[in-house]
Amino acid sequence: MSKTSDIVAGLDLGSSKIACVIAEGSPNDRQIIGVSVVPSAGGLREGQVVSIERTTESIREAVDEASRMAGCQISSVRIGIGGASIMGFNSDGTVAVRSGRVAETDVERVLESARAVALPADKQVLHALPQEFILDGHDRIRHPVGMNGVRLEARVHVITTARTALVNAIECASRANLQVERAMFGGLAASASVLTREERELGCVLVDIGGGTTDIAVWYDHALVHTVSLDWGGDELTRQIARGLRTPVKDAEIIKQQHGSALATMVDESETMSVPSVGGREPQIRQRHLLCEILEPGLEDLFGRIGHEIEVAGCRELLAAGVVLTGGTARLSAIADLGEEFLVGMPVRIGAPRGLGGLADVVDDPRYASAVGLCLDVFEGVNPPLSMSAKKGRSRVWGGFRKLLDSWF
Repeated sequence: MSKTSDIVAGLDLGSSKIACVIAEGSPNDRQIIGVSVVPSAGGLREGQVVSIERTTESIREAVDEASRMAGCQISSVRIGIGGASIMGFNSDGTVAVRSGRVAETDVERVLESARAVALPADKQVLHALPQEFILDGHDRIRHPVGMNGVRLEARVHVITTARTALVNAIECASRANLQVERAMFGGLAASASVLTREERELGCVLVDIGGGTTDIAVWYDHALVHTVSLDWGGDELTRQIARGLRTPVKDAEIIKQQHGSALATMVDESETMSVPSVGGREPQIRQRHLLCEILEPGLEDLFGRIGHEIEVAGCRELLAAGVVLTGGTARLSAIADLGEEFLVGMPVRIGAPRGLGGLADVVDDPRYASAVGLCLDVFEGVNPPLSMSAKKGRSRVWGGFRKLLDSWF
């Protein structure tokens, strides 16, 4: 795929599954033409690559399957990054306006000033997203270019990740003969496909619950104000079910999807289900209510951690649009109801990709939120490619893995 092609591919590297979505069309009118989901096969854990070989094979399988559906050959992808190595914080920058009128170069300088923070050697800046500009003391400015003033300030939200986590993800894509066009925080990608402009304006919390991690993005007044990736995901619930019902993990996942409910009070105690036993023993007949009693405490723990992050963001009373849950675990029955009970006063809804054409009905599922968001360009203007040299005219599609690393690091 050439850099001028209108076909883009998003690759969501999850702990339990790798999803690939291929879209074509203009940035404002994407048509989904290819979709695939394959197991991660143990290649990733808590959002981090733990096996180069397994992850590479899963990436190759996912891209090949989606490419066959789309009827095209994919050579570059956008990848989603998550995991406990993700860290977000707010930063400020200040520059003098050289000509008395703000130019594009002044905006670039002030953003670079805000981005230039001291980081540990093992950290890499993934995004620097503007929250607002301040010109001679006047704040809440979105587009300062052309305005008159002498002192320009910028407040940005910086998202960093572990350098090795990013390099390993790129290495896996490279071994699958794919070039990485862009890397994006999974919570930001999910926000692009799931949240409405009104939700980002009024204030909301995007919670992408994956298999091994949960990405949280807090929005207010169209700005990202807090991000974090928790080392908790739906796989933890699966393991609890396997232990509590004494069933293989593979069967526990199926039971969770088919019979699980976040609220035990919404399940009739007379309902039963067949539970496979370990070691080839005869299946057991167990009450569905027992399964829900296993799930509910685990989810309460998750919502407790979400509530803590909202308090850390310091804007709970401003989040009028409440919480939007997405990701595979968000498909669990009654999870939004439990969220509203636990996060008192905050409305909770389930979010799936919206506003798309083509195979939109196929991706109308919370588990595709991040992969679809990677194909969209909602934050194109404030989220440049990782290669800063691209701003100076260099190609965004690098000729190899080493050249890619050189341009970043």
